Amino acid sequence: MSNFPSSFDKDDLLKCARGELFGEGNAQLPEPPMLMMDRITDCSADGGAHGKGYIEAEFDISPDLWFFDCHFPGNPIMPGCLGLDGLWQLTGFNLGWRGWQGRGYALGVGEVKLKGMVRPDRKMLTYKIDFTKAIQTRRLTMGVADGIVEADGEVIYEVTGMKVALSES
Repeated sequence: MSNFPSSFDKDDLLKCARGELFGEGNAQLPEPPMLMMDRITDCSADGGAHGKGYIEAEFDISPDLWFFDCHFPGNPIMPGCLGLDGLWQLTGFNLGWRGWQGRGYALGVGEVKLKGMVRPDRKMLTYKIDFTKAIQTRRLTMGVADGIVEADGEVIYEVTGMKVALSES
């Protein structure tokens, strides 16, 4: 079990981005503006639909977010790839939260369904990730998960078979 709390505020996430939360050379979140969440509201190693782990986070949306100015001028929409990146960020965070060592990197995703858009009038995104596998062996540390992104309670992205690994090299 993790020695870390199950929820984290923005200051904690920034510590993770600087390598201060899980230790140097271990899972890190990106710094703003690529940090795609403001807080983690729940993290577990044995919860979720499959009993393999769960993580949930929130991202406050405001019209002045950097991507609205450039994607697309006159028709601002958050790029879907940023929502997917947020899901990958959280999957890697959960692996580091478990105490597993190594730097995180995305390996891929099985399927992505984009069902809605994030426009500047939205207020909050909620990420929900259920692990289907969490593997730590001598040679491999990896999480496989399914996830959704909700905008103000409406499911707008669904992913299955998302993979993130930790590597000590």
